[in-house]
Amino acid sequence: MTSREQPWRCRLLVLQPSPFCNLDCDYCYLPDRGNKARMDEATLQRTFERLFESGLARERVTVVWHAGEPLAVPIAWYDRAWQLIEPLVPAGLEVDESFQTNGTLINDRWCDYFERRKSHVGVSIDGPALLNDRHRRTRSGRGTLERSLEGMRTLARRGLDFHVISVLTWEALEYADELYEFYVENGVRRVGFNVEEQEGVNATTSLGREGVVERYRRFLERFLVRVSREPGRLYVRELDGAREALLARPPPGIDPFNDQSEPFCILSVGHDGTFSTFSPELLGLKGEPYGEFALGNVHREGFLESVNTPRFQALHGDIQAGCKACKSECAYWDFCGGGAPANKHFENKSMRSTSTLYCTLTRKVVLDVVLEHLERAAAQKAAGSGCPG
Repeated sequence: MTSREQPWRCRLLVLQPSPFCNLDCDYCYLPDRGNKARMDEATLQRTFERLFESGLARERVTVVWHAGEPLAVPIAWYDRAWQLIEPLVPAGLEVDESFQTNGTLINDRWCDYFERRKSHVGVSIDGPALLNDRHRRTRSGRGTLERSLEGMRTLARRGLDFHVISVLTWEALEYADELYEFYVENGVRRVGFNVEEQEGVNATTSLGREGVVERYRRFLERFLVRVSREPGRLYVRELDGAREALLARPPPGIDPFNDQSEPFCILSVGHDGTFSTFSPELLGLKGEPYGEFALGNVHREGFLESVNTPRFQALHGDIQAGCKACKSECAYWDFCGGGAPANKHFENKSMRSTSTLYCTLTRKVVLDVVLEHLERAAAQKAAGSGCPG
């Protein structure tokens, strides 16, 4: 398949400068986060040569440094990386840069870099100490909250925008008020909630127990109450995203776009040049009947060359079959598009399957809570205006 024939488009390039992370979070799915290996210049350059020659990058692509702690790699490495990348960028293509970091290593030098590169920054932090330090610890077992907060304060002092991602565990679902107050008190304007997932080396999740759906529903309902009292103060990816989706539901017959089921929409490349697509969590992991989820290595083949391999064909076929099954049986299809292949695999042992705990919590429960909130608000407005019925 040539670049002219391929219908796909890469929107997100997830790059692993190093698998190493300076923290040892107990719910992390990555298997090799003690490895201090680093992507070399040849691998970095070959990755972008492969991307641009494929025709997958069109108009705009976002480069996300992730999968390990990206700030554990020196600033000089990133400066050199862009010296290699920028001459390769085709005319008319915009390339954005984003970091997902635990925040513990952010200082003024890093802020100088973010400012110079106009980088987007996401900080992973789970809220107050009783939540964050239970799971997000150093390798010696120390809590990390204060170091992460210092990084956030440095960003704020420098006037640099950032968002926060928090992982919700079973314990966290009892602390909606404390989490809301934590975000507001620390100047967070945008937050996304990741539920603790059963993936990779994290073989179980604290959320995999009876009563979790109702517990999560109560958490969201309470958090939505707090957000609604101060409109515009805090954007919540799940709540605001669900509201936007409900108010802009696609017309009948138009399938929703699912970036995790669309080949190469998300491209993930490891520090050694191995690459995968679909769910970014698949890179570096294994699972039956596929073996490794890696589809190739940039030093040996181009991204589109992997399309004709048995592994790609098996993955793509199973993912599409799972999406088809979801469409035939799930009332939430219009807002989901078939879910996340990685969650289907690690929860259900089959990408051909349908509902997962992940989709129940992050799609179904969220949409139900937001829809009920919108309906109540509409009813109150109608009653207040004297409208009949």
